[in-house]
Amino acid sequence: MKQLMPPAGAPRTLAAAQLSNSIGDGMYYTSSALYFTQVVGMSPTRLGLGLTAAWAVGSLAGVPLGHLADRRGPRTTAVLLAFATAATVLSFLVIHDFLPFLLVAGGYAAAQSGLAAARQALLAGLVEPAERTGVLAHMQSTLNAGLAVGAALGGLALGNGSRAAFVALFALDALGFLVCGLILLRLPAVGAAHRPAGDEPRLAVLRDRPYALVTLLNTVLLLRLPLLSLVIPLWIAARSPELTWLASVLFVLNTLGVMLCQVRIARTVTDLGSASRAVRRAGAVLLASCAVFAVSAAHLPVWATVAVLVAGAALQVIGEMQQSAGGWQIGFDLAPSHRMGQYQGFFGTGVAVARTLGPLLLTALIVNWGAPGWLLLGALFLGAGCAMGPAVRWAERDRRAPAPDPGAPHRPVRA
Repeated sequence: MKQLMPPAGAPRTLAAAQLSNSIGDGMYYTSSALYFTQVVGMSPTRLGLGLTAAWAVGSLAGVPLGHLADRRGPRTTAVLLAFATAATVLSFLVIHDFLPFLLVAGGYAAAQSGLAAARQALLAGLVEPAERTGVLAHMQSTLNAGLAVGAALGGLALGNGSRAAFVALFALDALGFLVCGLILLRLPAVGAAHRPAGDEPRLAVLRDRPYALVTLLNTVLLLRLPLLSLVIPLWIAARSPELTWLASVLFVLNTLGVMLCQVRIARTVTDLGSASRAVRRAGAVLLASCAVFAVSAAHLPVWATVAVLVAGAALQVIGEMQQSAGGWQIGFDLAPSHRMGQYQGFFGTGVAVARTLGPLLLTALIVNWGAPGWLLLGALFLGAGCAMGPAVRWAERDRRAPAPDPGAPHRPVRA
C-alpha cells in the first residue's frame, strides 16, 4: 500500500484533490444519462447531440484556459475552475429544456478541460521534471480508485431511481469539486509564467506543428477510451447476449489493473527516448488486444469466449498503462516551461476528441464490420505508436533550432 501512495507534500495533496473530484466524476458518469432521460425527460438523441456539442466546446476551451493559468498562476486558475465545475453540476438540477442543458453542459465541459490543463501546469510548477511521470501515475491510480467509489455510489442511486436520489448524487458531485478546490488552496502558489521579451504569438501552441503532430498521434491512441465503456459492451451484447454481465467485470478488472500497476510501469519512463519506446510498445500491445477481441467473433464455447475477452481486456490495460506513461512524459517534456498551461490544454484535447468522435467511429468500425474492424483499429494503434518516435525527434530538433537572425525579415516565432 505504501507503494501506491504518492510521495508526501505536493504530490500527495494533488492526488487528494484528484480523488475528491474523481469520486464525483464516477457518480456523474454512472447516473447522468438516466437522470437526463428519465427525470428531465430528454430524448436519448438530444442528449447525445448535446453532450457531443458540449465536449467539442470543452476541447476548444482547454488552450485559452491553460493560457490563463500561465498568465494568472495555475493554482488560482485551478481553484476557480474547480468551483465553476461545482456550480455547473448544481445547475443541472434546475434545467428542464434542451437549450439551457446545452449551455450548462458546455460550461461543464469547458471547466473540466481548463481544470485539467491548470492542474497539469500546477504540477509542473511544484514537481521536478524527473518526477512528474511518476506523480502522474500515482494520480491516475487515485483517479481510478475514485471513479470506482463514485460508480458504486451511482449504482445505489440507479437502484433507487427517485429524483431525490439523483439530486443527492449531483449534490455530492458538486461537493467533491468544492473540496477539490479547497485542497488545491493548500498547495504553494505558483507564480505566473515569465513571458520572454520579444514578439511571440499569444497562443503559440497553435503554431507548433511538431507538437500538434505528437498530440494527434496521442489522440489516435486515446481512441481506446470508449472501448470498455461502450464498444465492448455492444460487441458482447450483439454476439453473446448471455454474457452481457462480463462487460462490467472487464471494466472492474481494468480499473484494478491501473490502480495496482500504473505506478510500476511508469517507473520505466524517464525521458523522451524511453517514453517513445513505451508508446511504440503500447501500439503493438493494443494491436494484439484488438486481434484477440476479433477472435471472439468466432463461434466458440461460452467458456472460451469468456477467456478470449478477458485476455483481450488484459492486453488492453497493459497497452493503456504504457501509452499513458509515455504520453505524460512526452506532453510535459516537449512543452516550454513558460507556456505549460496552454500546451497541456492542447495536449489534453486528445481526451475530449477521443470521447467525442470515438463512439461514432468505433461503433461504425467494430460493431458493423466485426473482426476486420478490430484488426483495422489495431493497425491504426500500431501505426500511431510507431510514428510517435519520429514525431518526438522532429519536435526535439525544432526546439534546438537556432534563433532567427535579428537582421532577417520578421517571421512569427514558433514554440
